[in-house]
Amino acid sequence: MLRLMKLEMKKFKLGWYVRRAIIANIAILALLIFTSIVSQIEGDPEMRDPQMVLLMASTLVRATFIIFGSVLIAKLIIGEYKNKTILLMFSYPINRKKMMISKLVITAILTFITVIVSNILVVGVFFGIDSYFSILPNSFTIDQLKQEGINLVPLAVATAGISLIPLYFGMRKRSVPTTIVSSLIVVSIAMNSTTFSVATFLPLQLALATIGVAIAYYGIKNIEKEDITV
Repeated sequence: MLRLMKLEMKKFKLGWYVRRAIIANIAILALLIFTSIVSQIEGDPEMRDPQMVLLMASTLVRATFIIFGSVLIAKLIIGEYKNKTILLMFSYPINRKKMMISKLVITAILTFITVIVSNILVVGVFFGIDSYFSILPNSFTIDQLKQEGINLVPLAVATAGISLIPLYFGMRKRSVPTTIVSSLIVVSIAMNSTTFSVATFLPLQLALATIGVAIAYYGIKNIEKEDITV
């Protein structure tokens, strides 16, 4: 499995993912700063609360990388069907299901890692900027940062699982746009913008992750019997 994953990562040269992740982090950080400044001007204390900033950062990061996960699925799996390169890949004397699982594991691991790293970077840089320019009326407390750290790993695991849901829709239509659009729908459900509590309610997020893993398995369970020439 590790060998297959290394071959896939070498084949697709995932440097683009890192570059776009950096750009996404900068955009998220800029949005947090902009929102805090506008809230200061308009006198909205809720949006300038440090806890709300942490919730926003977590939600925006995870929503972003669920969509990134769908792009990975589109490139690693759906794109191979569209370009017919899947025919060559399945001609190798290697179990098809293992090949597909290796691609999904790459997607899940990259999503997990980038969610953790991005949360740390975005919150860390915002904390540093706030310490100099006092964007927020009150700074982050140690307890708030500690609680954020405790929630970070399980929420990242949940996000990795949720990022696999678009595979099912992409495989049904063999469509890159369908894969990415379905991720937007998933984000709208998992990261409900009407209340950040939904986005950080761990049992719900883990339940969605379980659904994601189950859907991903269902999407590839018959891959050995599938007629890929069609």
